[in-house]
Amino acid sequence: MTYDITIIRPEMREEQVRPRGRDLGEDRRKALRKGLQTLHALEIMATNIYKCQITQEATPLNTALTNAMSNEMTHMQDFQTRLYEYGFKPGKLRGRFWVAGYVFGLGSRMMGTERVLKTGIWAENKAVEHYGKLLASAEWDDETRAVIEKDRADEYGHIARWKGFLERS
Repeated sequence: MTYDITIIRPEMREEQVRPRGRDLGEDRRKALRKGLQTLHALEIMATNIYKCQITQEATPLNTALTNAMSNEMTHMQDFQTRLYEYGFKPGKLRGRFWVAGYVFGLGSRMMGTERVLKTGIWAENKAVEHYGKLLASAEWDDETRAVIEKDRADEYGHIARWKGFLERS
């Protein structure tokens, strides 16, 4: 399925939020919880990377970083919502991903534009890898699978965008 990656924040309606997976077996619920907590934590990190890379200048790169940050915030909300729908909570150690995002984002910004772009490519490649593993690791309901696939498509779009900026620099 193809997804429109120019949509930063897909519309979400009230009726789309509902309890999910409460009748599933313990092994399946454990796999879902692990996957959702991992994706949520990774999106916290990605949001902070971009947040820390944005400077005050009005540049095309800063606009693209702001778009990416907003998109990653949407992904973070996607997984936080799913966690609660399934009756789970975010991972207790998610704060370390916040710190890691801050370190990667600020550190790359201090090293210049090329490092900002390479950090973005690295982080998004890791995200795509995790999305693929997590899509295969659990039996997702169709709506959750579609959210995960759309978010993964967005990550591919970010990789292409950062590679384009690198080629032009």
